[in-house]
Amino acid sequence: MASVVFPPGTAPVKTEYGQVVVELSLPAADDDAAEGSTSHAGRGPSRPDADADSAPGGRKKFTKEQKKAQRGANKGRRFGKVRDELELCWRVANGTICERGPDCRFTHDIDAYLAAKPRDIHFPPSTALQNTQPFVLVGQPPQNGTEGGESSLDFDTTCTCFNETGECRVGFKCRFLGAHARRGDDGSVTLVVDEEKKSEVALTTTELNHISPETLKIIRTRKYSTPIADAYLKDLEAVVNASGDVDEPQVQESEKERNAGSDTVGNLLTQRTGGMLSPAGASDVPLRFCEKKRLHWSGKTYLAPLTTVGNLPFRRLCVSLGADITCGEMGLATSFLAASREEWSLVRRHPCESIFGIQLAGNKPSTMVPTAEILGKEFAGSIDFVDINCGCPIDLVFRSGSGSALLDTPGKLGKIIVGMNKALGEIPVTVKLRTGVKDGRNTAHKLMPRLSTEWGTGCITLHGRTRQQRYTKLADWDYIRQCVDAVRARESEEGLAPVPIFGGGDCFSSEDYWEKAEGTGVDGIMIGRGALIKPWIFTEIKERREWDISSTERLELIRKLAEYGLSHFGTDTAGVNTTRRYLCEALSFQYRYIPIGLLERLPARINDRAPAFRGRDELETLLASPDSRDWVRVSEMFLGPAPETWSFTPKHKSNAYSDESQG
Repeated sequence: MASVVFPPGTAPVKTEYGQVVVELSLPAADDDAAEGSTSHAGRGPSRPDADADSAPGGRKKFTKEQKKAQRGANKGRRFGKVRDELELCWRVANGTICERGPDCRFTHDIDAYLAAKPRDIHFPPSTALQNTQPFVLVGQPPQNGTEGGESSLDFDTTCTCFNETGECRVGFKCRFLGAHARRGDDGSVTLVVDEEKKSEVALTTTELNHISPETLKIIRTRKYSTPIADAYLKDLEAVVNASGDVDEPQVQESEKERNAGSDTVGNLLTQRTGGMLSPAGASDVPLRFCEKKRLHWSGKTYLAPLTTVGNLPFRRLCVSLGADITCGEMGLATSFLAASREEWSLVRRHPCESIFGIQLAGNKPSTMVPTAEILGKEFAGSIDFVDINCGCPIDLVFRSGSGSALLDTPGKLGKIIVGMNKALGEIPVTVKLRTGVKDGRNTAHKLMPRLSTEWGTGCITLHGRTRQQRYTKLADWDYIRQCVDAVRARESEEGLAPVPIFGGGDCFSSEDYWEKAEGTGVDGIMIGRGALIKPWIFTEIKERREWDISSTERLELIRKLAEYGLSHFGTDTAGVNTTRRYLCEALSFQYRYIPIGLLERLPARINDRAPAFRGRDELETLLASPDSRDWVRVSEMFLGPAPETWSFTPKHKSNAYSDESQG
């Protein structure tokens, strides 16, 4: 069979699979434009009908303006909670007494609630999955004589929470209630608790890093005691009052200019803050952060902190596939100090996450250091590191002076790192950064040697692009090697033990990983987009092979993600549809995976755009669909039909099939 010549940037799919299965001209997913969007709107029809403006074959013609409008992010997405039509009181749902009695605004009538409640969802086992329609085999709904045909209970279903912990925390509100309820001879329904299992798995299933409402109130009213941060900030203020502005010049300036401006002030700041230099009269051995726990991460796999999709259920999935180090989604220091429940939920950790950290973004020591002290106090022993985000390129973050904007203010960054190190005690501080801010003006080779030797950073992660580049160009791994050499030379010069250095950018296969890791001298590679598109990349890396994963194996991973989502978000109506939302968010990346058995050459490249193709079976074709309604269809295999009031709009406009999105 004759080979096909593909346009540059197009994945080389074998001729026998390169058939047009969807007559739509869709732009490639724009990771830059949609990077910071996390919300939601309505779901439209699959595609507009062909009209007078349609080209032959039913393909719609677009003007230049329409094509531009179709690219980028769907902004302003909003996800409201879907609730039961008749809401049952939470206390009654869990079999306890509601102290509000008749004044409670929720119903206490369990029988009426069960009569109005939709039928239980059937969660399928792994053995029910197949690669041909209907893809999930479901038996006939049980017609148990004790239940009658009108009951909402399905005693043959499975509740993931009950199976995992021995108890379902939402009680009667569970959409899988039949798995842990029994109807007595008198017709009453009672909840079942497996006390033996509950005690056995308490330590392995209970999520960590919860914060109480009382503590949040103290934080919100600014009554939380942070003595270390207060003393450090007071010292900084004293230095500023004594000597003026002590911010060091930008790293673009010459070494001579930098040193000239920091002699007197730098010495004073060091004395005030207990920095790297020795006090007068001390030995020549520098005073280090010796109390810090050293990070031995060489050879470990690292899942990047990922906005929206990188939540606890997704991290659990990646850990099960071989990820060693995980980090929560980026949280804003100002939001932590404002006691935002949403922000504090980002620090939740599952026991399976053996090395777990929290990522902070902020623009000044006065917010970052107190936040670090609170985190260190509240979660001592349950966080392994705190990462400072110096790489986020999103305009909103950058313009506030946070994220990659810190690359241009190394003096401020140094004070943040030193202060956080003091506030966190033995918990190490790590830094994730980009090569620089502007294209062609890399600065990381000057900044990185200072991070560990001067400020006590425990690990450095470098993404091989500037803030301006975003994802428009390939990561510069030659420059990453240059930065690693600069850090190692500085460490050797000062007689310091090497800190772990991770690289990042465009890693999409085991071959990619090991070639870049061994060729640049990094201790490992942080995986971001590669894990979003194919979470099993960690298995490939660990086993040093390319995995031609089957469609049913991929569907099983989706089933596991749904299971983990229900365990985390809950199995009530709100929890099921929150799980559905994040499952669809994950599928909005995973559809971009092209099975390696369909490719003419290996390894696959992350930036290659897939041509229209059909899979090796019906399920593989479905999982490659860019239609957001097909993602909802996949979610319904495990979470039941989506409610009429629920809708999903993807981040990328290119995946939204509606009249508006089609111009």
